[in-house]
Amino acid sequence: MRTKFTGVGTALITPFTTSGAVDEAAVRRLARRQIDLGIHFLVPCGTTGEVPTLTGPERRRVVEIVVDEARGQVPVLAGAGGYDTHEVAHAAKEMQAAGADGLLSVTPYYNRPTPEGLYAHYSAIAAATALPIVVYNVPGRTGCNVDAQTLARLATIPTIVGVKEASGNMSQMADIIRAVPDDFLVLAGDDAVTVPLMSIGGRGLISVCSNQIPREMAEMVEAAERGDYQTARRLHQRLLGLMQVNFCESSPGPVKFSMAQMGLCGETFRLPMVSPRQASKDKVLAVMRELGLPVGQTATA
Repeated sequence: MRTKFTGVGTALITPFTTSGAVDEAAVRRLARRQIDLGIHFLVPCGTTGEVPTLTGPERRRVVEIVVDEARGQVPVLAGAGGYDTHEVAHAAKEMQAAGADGLLSVTPYYNRPTPEGLYAHYSAIAAATALPIVVYNVPGRTGCNVDAQTLARLATIPTIVGVKEASGNMSQMADIIRAVPDDFLVLAGDDAVTVPLMSIGGRGLISVCSNQIPREMAEMVEAAERGDYQTARRLHQRLLGLMQVNFCESSPGPVKFSMAQMGLCGETFRLPMVSPRQASKDKVLAVMRELGLPVGQTATA
């Protein structure tokens, strides 16, 4: 049996109707598509899901739908993070009540706590819920970095089980893998570093790219898991253009545009996110055509 939260977890986008409401039917369709195409776990209500613009009831409802659609086939790691520890602890309880199997908790942004503040923050969240917690380190967006020493300390809290590492610093990732216990999960937070991270002990990734191509991303990671790095490298090289173009503008702009072109959802965002610029759309379309992905489709109900 696969260890929970290893392999590929998809950082799910949140589809909206043209009026701006959460498109619950599309949330369900996208979750089912992921499971049918072999993804290993689902990550609703993360930053790729435009979670800062979702209300508390909307976040809970999205997770309830994903949990219902997963039906225990794959774990659900729900987003519950932010810069107010009290509010994050409340969100953690809500995600537990919604049926999530674990929490992905981004570091506090803007207020940039010290290592001691980070330890106290995550300790308080762990005290509020029995769910396993994966720390999300993305200093490029939060202005706050979780270093190896701090993660090693956090790993002593029994329910803090891993980190989504999106610092872009491979040296730091290597230090983390050396510093934490063997059973502490170090997951890539950037698609393009997945194979190199797994080669030094990473256990998979939480992916944007798998919104579009879950089967191919699962194949790449499974190849790395079994030590078949020739296959993993071949897939990585083939998919690298899509991994990169998904970030030609702030995510989830490009990936949601791409999925709308594939007929998987509508292309509606909540401010301050907007549709990508035409030059960026052209880049996305070029990569999609190169990979043979459908373009110009219409979402079906």
